[in-house]
Amino acid sequence: MKSIHHTYFKQRIYFIVFTLFFTGLVQAQQLIEVSGIIKHTDTHKGIAGVQIQVEHTQDTAITDQEGNFNLRTRVKIPFRIVIAKEGFASQTSEILSLSSKIAVELNPQNTIINEVVISASRVPEKIMKSPIAIEKIDIKTIRESPAASFYETLENVKGLQLLTSSLTLKVPNSRGFNSPNNFRFMQLVDGVDVQSATLGVPLGNAIGPTELDIQSMEITPGAASALYGMNAVNGLASLQTKDPFTSEGVSLYFRGGVNHVDHISHKTAALGESAVRIAKVLNKNFAVKINASYFSGVDWISDNRTDQNPNSLITANPNFSLTNNPAEDLWNKYGDERNNRTSVKVNYNGKPTTFNVSRTGYYEKDLISPEVKNVKFDAGLYYRFGDQWRTSYVYRYGLLDGTFQRGNKIRLQNATVQNHKVELTGKELTFRAYMSIENTGDSYNLKPLSDNLDLTNLSNTNWKNIFQTTLQDRLNSGVNLNDAFILARQEVDKNRALPGTPAFEQLKNTIIGINNWDSANSGIAGAPATGGAKLEQKSRFYQTEMTYDFTRFVKVFNLLVGADYRLYSITPDGNNFVDFDRPVSERNIPLSDDTFGNNVMYQKYGAFAQLTKLFFQDKLKVNLALRADRNPEFETKLNPRVSVVYSPVNQHNFRVSFQNGYRFPSLFEALSFVNNGNVRRVGGLSKANEGLGYLENSYTLASIDQFTSAVNKEVDGGLSQNQAALKNRNLLTAANLPKLQPEKVTSFEIGYKSALFNSRLVIDWDFYYNVYEGFLGQVEVAVPKNENIGSDNAVLAMLDRSKQDRYRVYTNSNSKYKSLGTSLGIRYNLVKNYNVNVNVSYNDLVSTNTSDLFITAFNTPKWAVNLSIGNREIIKNIGFTVAARWQDSFLWESPLAFGNIPAYYTIDAQATWRIPEIKTSVKIGATNLLNRRYFQYAAGPQIGGLYYIAFTYDLKL
Repeated sequence: MKSIHHTYFKQRIYFIVFTLFFTGLVQAQQLIEVSGIIKHTDTHKGIAGVQIQVEHTQDTAITDQEGNFNLRTRVKIPFRIVIAKEGFASQTSEILSLSSKIAVELNPQNTIINEVVISASRVPEKIMKSPIAIEKIDIKTIRESPAASFYETLENVKGLQLLTSSLTLKVPNSRGFNSPNNFRFMQLVDGVDVQSATLGVPLGNAIGPTELDIQSMEITPGAASALYGMNAVNGLASLQTKDPFTSEGVSLYFRGGVNHVDHISHKTAALGESAVRIAKVLNKNFAVKINASYFSGVDWISDNRTDQNPNSLITANPNFSLTNNPAEDLWNKYGDERNNRTSVKVNYNGKPTTFNVSRTGYYEKDLISPEVKNVKFDAGLYYRFGDQWRTSYVYRYGLLDGTFQRGNKIRLQNATVQNHKVELTGKELTFRAYMSIENTGDSYNLKPLSDNLDLTNLSNTNWKNIFQTTLQDRLNSGVNLNDAFILARQEVDKNRALPGTPAFEQLKNTIIGINNWDSANSGIAGAPATGGAKLEQKSRFYQTEMTYDFTRFVKVFNLLVGADYRLYSITPDGNNFVDFDRPVSERNIPLSDDTFGNNVMYQKYGAFAQLTKLFFQDKLKVNLALRADRNPEFETKLNPRVSVVYSPVNQHNFRVSFQNGYRFPSLFEALSFVNNGNVRRVGGLSKANEGLGYLENSYTLASIDQFTSAVNKEVDGGLSQNQAALKNRNLLTAANLPKLQPEKVTSFEIGYKSALFNSRLVIDWDFYYNVYEGFLGQVEVAVPKNENIGSDNAVLAMLDRSKQDRYRVYTNSNSKYKSLGTSLGIRYNLVKNYNVNVNVSYNDLVSTNTSDLFITAFNTPKWAVNLSIGNREIIKNIGFTVAARWQDSFLWESPLAFGNIPAYYTIDAQATWRIPEIKTSVKIGATNLLNRRYFQYAAGPQIGGLYYIAFTYDLKL
């Protein structure tokens, strides 16, 4: 680890020396200033937010509320400036002297035809001629969105879903296979991957831009691996922040609001967010930028009592049921899951009967506090030299509370992510190096918390014996079966810690402070917990990347090449990640220096080349890209992309593309080693399996359930347990898990973009067909202790949990998953500045070719519709937007919970009042205006209405 830090800081020193040396080679030129005003051709009033850029340089300026600008440059007169703003036709103007203030009038052009994006090809290009589907949300759209925060504007993007885990944590996805911990969707902020390494996903916008600093968002649905490498198989969101050289000044933001107005799960609660942005150009070449924000509120509550186990009370008769299901497994209750289920045998109605019974567990609402916060800070130093070159250093910090869901629910408490980035950019070269530091703080896992709370009352064995004895006694005394189960549970839980009591809070705080999820098993009522629930994960990852445009050397076509390298370094905690060089029995025992061994390393690197060529008077654009990615744990993978864009006229653009995408297993999928509820969740790499045998010597849980049911039925019919087990041994299926491999997607896409009726109508349509191979998921298996599967003893061990080890393993699917979808977006500019936007998306899993060990988890509604109408200035300085969203019902599948998600619709609305005299805007809005409660995924929170008012103040320095 020391060598890693040493190398990192050595590289930083070399970078600074290089920058200073290069700066000295650049001949200083006199700074000149061009000032002027940009007006509307119809109203002759100044236009705010217009970009003025010196042609072929990075020297830019933005107009203020009155349309005025001051542009600084070192380019010698004469030179040309480019004037651009969405909704207006771009213009160029030649600067011949500085004798007077220039004045330019822009013609309105209600279209996105000239909008530029960079994410699709990593070079600037017109969005209409992008080789793949891409959406752009500019600052104008963000300001006019009714979403409570700019990040939530993603919810209305064509083809995109945004899952809400918490007020502070929202996760995007596109084109199916959705989850609240989405490993398949990448998020960048100014080119930096902002994922939390050990959790494996971006934590929404926890470390991203503030409301004041966001400039635009570009969203690429579908595979982007050819240019961005692994983990961008389902899509990419790229967020760009404001440039301090062109967006100088002091800005303040405040948002206050309320939610839980219906008192369904919480009394009415306040939320608030404050932010400040300071950007200053200190001299002709040097600028600084500082952002800070603080958000707090009361989170949405997850308290859905849907039972996932309604028909498993009695194994001999699956249709047997009671008013209160003793074997229930509720969505938002923990400690009542499959591994907490036991079989009790009683004499009922004159014959032996076996019932399944779950331990009682605790509701999610009793295990976490709904108060959440998000603190963000970033600061940057920016220096430019010459006409093209600039360098920068940026530091970002985010602190987050929220609820995160993967195999279990995780309460994130004071979790932090930090970034350090250095960057050098020119006309042809981009070099970037950054480091991310993660610390989960005071976070904890709800499943081991519930298990260990219950186990401080009674061990599983004692709990079963008391429950079984009490149930039989009550039945013998003539109590009906339903009431007998209730009385048996009351008896066995009479000394259990109860939510809301001081004893419960003290015990809970003790457990979440212990970093060891192995269950307590003292069996003594009131005994302190020996098992814990703390999530103690610390990691760093280091990324270096560079791209270079060789076009001026090649000349016959555009050629962009790039390379990147990433190294993960995880501090083993003995609980989630371990040092695999240590013996299995010692991995969760700290060494004399209080560490758990050496850091765990995981790395990947890759390179790509992209060729672009125009034909037939620029009507045909051909784009070819090829990327090679390497992880020492796997073979090298190639990601090709071929795309063609045909534009017979500027108004009509047709595209077709083919590409491969690969995803290396995340840290958790590859290297986890977590004992959680007596089921160890393990990565799929061979090193994690050494000495355990779950890859080659295990039975699948699905077959064990069938086997157990058949055995219990035979026992109730009079056979001994051993006789019944050996009679039904053929029901047990060997897992034979394959060697872990990267996940692959092959994607075909066609699309069409057009601008019609004098560019008032914009149509954007796409269709995709994806084939997934080696899909990554989890399967639960059982390994007989000291036995080989197939033997008599191994078969009998499947009836006794003490004689088997359970593992939930990340592995590859045997199936090919085929999915397809289409989306259509229409934007129409009506008279008097009214704008209508509507998009419709369809996604479906169409086939698999074999049965699989684990669930598919497509988790995406077939149909989703977004509709909005707005007017930026319905009367002077006052505008509005109303947005409606609907999606149909679908089946949600995950290791934690499954079930049907009902269809729902929401309506959001906002009105904005701009007050130019005091450089302020006021926004009043609501999301889920009608307060129609809905949930987006199984075990997720129930989301209600949120009502807010926001103030923004901008002072140009």
